[in-house]
Amino acid sequence: MNNNIAIIGSGFASIAAACYLAKAGYTVDVYEKNAQLGGRARQFANQGFKFDMGPTWYWMPDVFERFFSDFNKKPSDYYSLQRLGPSYRVYFGQDDHVDISDSVDEIRKSFESIETGSSKQLDIFLKKAKSNYDVAIKDLVYKPGLSILELVSRKTIFELPQFISTIHDVAKKSFKSQKLRQIIEFPVLFLGAKPSDTPAFYSFMNHADLVLGTWYPKGGMKAVVDGMLELAGELGVNFHTNSGVSQINCGEDNRVRSINIGNTEIPVDLLVSGADYAHTEQLLPLKSRMYTKAYWDKKVMAPSALLFYVGIDKKLANVEHHSLFFDVPFDNHAREIYDQPSWPKEPLFYASFPSITDDTISPKGKEAAIFLIPLAPDLKDTQELRETYFNIIMNRLEKLTKQEIRSSILFKESYCVQDFKDDYNSFKGNAYGMANTLFQTAFLRPKLKSKKLKNLYFTGQLTVPGPGVPPALISGKLVADLLIKNQKK
Repeated sequence: MNNNIAIIGSGFASIAAACYLAKAGYTVDVYEKNAQLGGRARQFANQGFKFDMGPTWYWMPDVFERFFSDFNKKPSDYYSLQRLGPSYRVYFGQDDHVDISDSVDEIRKSFESIETGSSKQLDIFLKKAKSNYDVAIKDLVYKPGLSILELVSRKTIFELPQFISTIHDVAKKSFKSQKLRQIIEFPVLFLGAKPSDTPAFYSFMNHADLVLGTWYPKGGMKAVVDGMLELAGELGVNFHTNSGVSQINCGEDNRVRSINIGNTEIPVDLLVSGADYAHTEQLLPLKSRMYTKAYWDKKVMAPSALLFYVGIDKKLANVEHHSLFFDVPFDNHAREIYDQPSWPKEPLFYASFPSITDDTISPKGKEAAIFLIPLAPDLKDTQELRETYFNIIMNRLEKLTKQEIRSSILFKESYCVQDFKDDYNSFKGNAYGMANTLFQTAFLRPKLKSKKLKNLYFTGQLTVPGPGVPPALISGKLVADLLIKNQKK
C-alpha cells in the first residue's frame, strides 16, 4: 500500500478528504499556500472585529452531521449552532421587505400576504422540493460522477423532466408575484447559475432554505473550519501553511513522483488536489493534463464577487443577520453576470451582520458588516471601481434602512476578482467554482481522478458534486472513497 498522501489546499473539501484518508490509515500531509488554513473560509480580523472572508451561510445541517458521524462525532463536539429566526430579510424597496421566518407556517402566511392563494402553491412546491432533496442526498450527490448510469434509478428515472425545465419555469408557473418568484429563485444562486439555466430538480435547495433553515455557528464559519481541523489533528493529519505548490513532477510510468514547494522537492505516493482544478493542471507537464485552456474557457463559471469587510462604530437598525437587497431589477444584474459580462449598472447585493447574533464578532456596541456584490468572473478590477460600488451600495443601504452609516465606519477592506486569483489561483477569479447548469452536472463535471496519471486525484467545487460548503464536504468524501477503492484493486 502506498501510504503517503499529499493534499494541495486546505479548503473544506481538502480537510474532509484528509480526515477520511487518515481514518483509512494513510499518512496525510496538507499543503496550503496561504498563512491561514481553510481556503476561502479564512477569517479577517481587525480592531477587535472578525469577518468570515468566504462562506457565511450554514445550510443543509444534515450534511455536516453526516460528515462528523462518519468519525463517531457530532458537530456539537466542535462548535455551537444556532438556528436563525428570521433566516434572512429580503428588501424590495423602501418600507418594502419580507422576513423569511424559521417556521414554514409563518413563511406560508408571508407568502399569502403578498399573493392570495400562494400558500397552497408553496405547499405543492415544497413537497416536490423535499422529494428532490431526498433523491439528491440519497441517490445523487454522494456519487463520484464516473458515469451517466449513476443518475439512473427507480427514483431518478421519473425526475428526468425536471432536468429539462428550470427553476425559473417552475417559479413563474407557481407564483404571479415577482417578489415571491425572486424568493424562490434566490437559493439556486448558490449553485452559481441563473435560475433560467438551473434545472428544476435543484428546487431541493428551497427545501434546504425554507424547511431545514439557516443556521449560524458561533464564531462564524471559521468555527466550522477549526472544528474540522481539530478532528483532522485527532486523526493524525499534518498541515503545512505558507507552502504553495509550484510544480508537480511526473515519471515515465504515468505517475506523480513529487511536488515542489519553494526549493524543496517532496516525494509523494498519491496526490489529491483541492486547489483550483484548472490551476493544478497548469502545474503538470503538458502531456499529463486532461483539460485544455479551450475546455475551461467554454465552461460556465460561477460568479466572482466584490466583498467589503466593514467595522462600524455603532449598532445598526432595521437589518437582520442575513439581508438581501433586491430593490433593483434581478434579471438585469443576472444578464450582466452571465450573458453580457460587465460591471452591473444597478447591482443586487447581500449584507451579513453577524454581530447581531454573536457578541464575540465585534467590540461591544459596534457592528461587523460584510457586503457582497456578485460579478461576472474575469472583470477588470481596480480600486477606483471598488470605491464606486461601495458608495452605490451604501447609498441604498442608508436609504432602505433609514439611517446614516458612513460617518460611523471605522475601517473597510475590499476583496475582488484579482484577490481571488492571487490568493486562491482561482480560474478567472471565480468565487464559487463552476456553475451547476444542465451540461455541467454530475458526470459532466471535471473528473475526480486523472485519466492521465494513475495516482492523481481532484476534489472541490470544480468537480462533483459542485459549489457550496456542503457539496465540498461531500466532494472530500467522494475522492477519498474513490482513492481507497482504487488502491485496493
